Amino acid sequence: MSAQTKQGKSALRRWIQDHPRPLEWLYRFGEHTIRLADPLLARLGYERAGRLLFPVERIMKELVFDCRSCGQCTLRLTGMTCPMTCPKQLRNGPCGGVRPGGYCEVYSDRRCVWTDAWERSRKMRIYGDGIHLVQPAVDWRLEGTSAWINMLTGADLPPGAEDKAHPGTPSRSRRS
Repeated sequence: MSAQTKQGKSALRRWIQDHPRPLEWLYRFGEHTIRLADPLLARLGYERAGRLLFPVERIMKELVFDCRSCGQCTLRLTGMTCPMTCPKQLRNGPCGGVRPGGYCEVYSDRRCVWTDAWERSRKMRIYGDGIHLVQPAVDWRLEGTSAWINMLTGADLPPGAEDKAHPGTPSRSRRS
């Protein structure tokens, strides 16, 4: 891929992410759809369903969010910005080395992922307050698996944790 193509793709991705409200509605619709499909996915078997869904999920999220396929998606809680794109892969805010103007400490020519996440979350009506929730450490065993299936089964939550990101939603039990 040429440098010009990469630059154009990056500019389009940034423009899309800078308008998180439509993404928020699409995310909510997708989440609702996956939850409705839960009985079918359970019957198929979550492991098999994950293998079928993951390629579609990966392509969609890579194109729009530069997703790193951690298996524990927090897009809705981070202003529709993938925190794993932070060079330090921080999931709970900036490192403290943010440069003037909101630029990254590691790559001075890039905006800090968390500066963008904060600004974008303020534009969101449904999940905007989610940025204040403390996220658990990444469970690297889930890398390369379907975050949608992990959400349904509760695999993306630490043992004993409740799903604070979806208040009023019945607790998910860990299923396999």
